[in-house]
Amino acid sequence: MSNKEQGSILKALDVAKTQWYHVTAVVVSGMGFFTDSYDLFVISLITKLLGRIYYQVPGSSSPGSLPDGISAAVSGVAFAGTLLGQIFFGCLGDKLGRKRVYGLTLLIMTICSIGSGLSLGRDPKTVMVTLCFFRFWLGFGIGGDYPLSATIMSEYANKRTRGAFIAAVFGMQGVGILAAGAVSLLVSAVFESKFPSRAYILDGAASTVPQADYVWRIILMVGALPALLTYYWRMKMPETARYTALVAKNAEQAASDMTKVLNVDIEASSAKNDQARVSSDEFGLFSMKFLRRHGLHLFGTASTWFLLDIAFYSQNLFQKDIFTTIGWLPSAKTMNAIQELFMIARAQTIIACCSTVPGYIFTIFLIDYMGRKKIQVMGFAMMTVFMLSLAIPYHHWTLPANRIGFVVLYSFTFFFSNFGPNATTFIVPAEIFPARIRSTCHGISAASGKAGAMVGSFGFSALVKALGMSTTLYIMGAINLAGLLITLEAHVPVLSLNRDLRKKKKKSRVSIQSLGTVMMNRRWNLLITGGYALPKFAQLTVTSYYASSSASHYGFFYAHPPYRRSSSLSNSERRGKMKSFTDKRESIPLL
Repeated sequence: MSNKEQGSILKALDVAKTQWYHVTAVVVSGMGFFTDSYDLFVISLITKLLGRIYYQVPGSSSPGSLPDGISAAVSGVAFAGTLLGQIFFGCLGDKLGRKRVYGLTLLIMTICSIGSGLSLGRDPKTVMVTLCFFRFWLGFGIGGDYPLSATIMSEYANKRTRGAFIAAVFGMQGVGILAAGAVSLLVSAVFESKFPSRAYILDGAASTVPQADYVWRIILMVGALPALLTYYWRMKMPETARYTALVAKNAEQAASDMTKVLNVDIEASSAKNDQARVSSDEFGLFSMKFLRRHGLHLFGTASTWFLLDIAFYSQNLFQKDIFTTIGWLPSAKTMNAIQELFMIARAQTIIACCSTVPGYIFTIFLIDYMGRKKIQVMGFAMMTVFMLSLAIPYHHWTLPANRIGFVVLYSFTFFFSNFGPNATTFIVPAEIFPARIRSTCHGISAASGKAGAMVGSFGFSALVKALGMSTTLYIMGAINLAGLLITLEAHVPVLSLNRDLRKKKKKSRVSIQSLGTVMMNRRWNLLITGGYALPKFAQLTVTSYYASSSASHYGFFYAHPPYRRSSSLSNSERRGKMKSFTDKRESIPLL
């Protein structure tokens, strides 16, 4: 590595080539998210089976189902635990270090996944209470994984591929959703072949075989395996160099740790310079200085995540009810208990394969080229369009000939959620806050999202019963539209597209240095995406990253210098100038 690249520990990490350890970190962090999504979304597959097993009314014309209150509790109690875990472990990650508490989240998930499958009781109510107890603490462990995984990955990654690496970690959520469907398909198929039974309409009492009680328990306990297998590797990971140098104030240890796992040459003396620069400009969480610099950021990340999760988790947890309402899934009376589980799992797996997972893949490959804000704006906009496309002609979609069209449009909402705000709301908080409060601020943002998930999980079924499916879809469209407007008006920095933000010589960045200036000029600045011009009065151009105030580390509003046509340029020169905007990835300074 050149002497120039040895200038500081932060720069050495930023310019380090993508190496095997980066891939290892993605896998180790991502397996936690695989477990998270498996455990959170698998519950929606088994709730109907639980209703048949524990709440069947003899002689009833329809299969048993969970009472509304119990159904909401079983589906949503994990989100309550997740919310608390995100705040608790987010704060611990900044106080004690990322690694020190990282393994604890996996242990909690492993124990509680097994405990969920072993939920016992003398009567159905006791079983549900026991299940909710373990689901709550399972969510608590899952909550810790959000801020810690995002923060660790952002602090390990180099700046050119940071977005893709964090997106890859979060993309394991899609694989977990797919795995939940696949495991449910496999287990239900095996039990159906071994213990066949008649449809409910033919023999209600015999449609739920006693062995069905093992099915949901096995499916829940499978979630413990990936967490358990990943624990060893998490314990082998060193603390991130940014935390060790900038928060723990141990520059020598930071340099030593990173030299062992990455092929970079970091000088401890230069790491101390980074440490001194940050120490001279510290401020407390929710202090006036924090609010001036990051108040708008935190409001934007928290509010958009809140709105996104209302729609995202409502659609995921209750898609079985939506598909039953429009007739894509057969009536429950025409199937036995295990067949119904199989059909629900098949529907979720199809949606995951065709829209959910592809959305994550698009984000991984394009986020460092398109930019965070463009993807989030596009995602919210398209989710709004597709949701209203389902709501306005709702009666049309309920006709038998049009049901597949409904499913296709519904799938597109998942695609643009994951190639959109579901990914970016996770990525951005890990990048725009300083190291000493990064995990806490990410935890607060994520907890806001889980508050939205609780609103969706507890409120969606009530809305459908009170207002009908069509009106509920209108409300979901309005929620997505609100997320779009907040993204445009108060969200994340407008980061430069395909531009190295650390370049010193080119006047390539517009920086707004105070919240007051942001609010004054937000109608001009916040609607900008890469390549558009700012008004003259708002162009506060800086020529050097380090010459600007140290606050510029923390991700204020950035935009491209405008490219304007000039009669003095030839076509070839103009093409070359345009190419300069597209031959580099978006890069974000991280401190």
